[in-house]
Amino acid sequence: MKSTDPKPSTRQEIVEKADLLFYQRGFENTSFADIADAVGISRGNFYYHFKTKDDILKEVIAYRAAKTQGMLDAWALKGRTPIERLKCFAQMLIDNRKDIQRFGCPVGTLCAELAKLEHPSQGEAGMIFGQFRRWLAQQFVELGRIKDADALAMHLLARSQGIASLANAFHDETFIRHEVKRIEAWVLDAAGQGAPQK
Repeated sequence: MKSTDPKPSTRQEIVEKADLLFYQRGFENTSFADIADAVGISRGNFYYHFKTKDDILKEVIAYRAAKTQGMLDAWALKGRTPIERLKCFAQMLIDNRKDIQRFGCPVGTLCAELAKLEHPSQGEAGMIFGQFRRWLAQQFVELGRIKDADALAMHLLARSQGIASLANAFHDETFIRHEVKRIEAWVLDAAGQGAPQK
């Protein structure tokens, strides 16, 4: 039985392979040849779709933003309450633990690299963090933390980035799982549902 999923266009496949290579090797360390080889096309065919690596980067950022939005939308459907949805965010660290331990956070590493390069697209890459920030803040608003929703969102976002960085540095899965449990406890506390202090 043949798959009904449409085959991605060559341009889309270039973007998807570039996204993976930028994550695993870094933007600067990935060449046109690396991407062309991963897709299995000639350099001439490659240049038909993209003239510069910066053109690919813009498409990769847009692709990541779309994937991020799809993930946030899925969490909104999966979690019946803001607490459940915030736990989905924390669970992301466990779901992606193998890649995080090896390569770090895909958004954080790209933003850090582009900042070092003073690349003009660093602001666009940073907007993916903005997607998470707005979504997290909305969950805290729904928990009744209207005044400090954005501050709580930024704290949780920063905490997740710290966990990803240290997990990458120490390759420690136990650390990730332990910290996710602490995040979940912190979320309950922020919602006023934490265990009473002894």
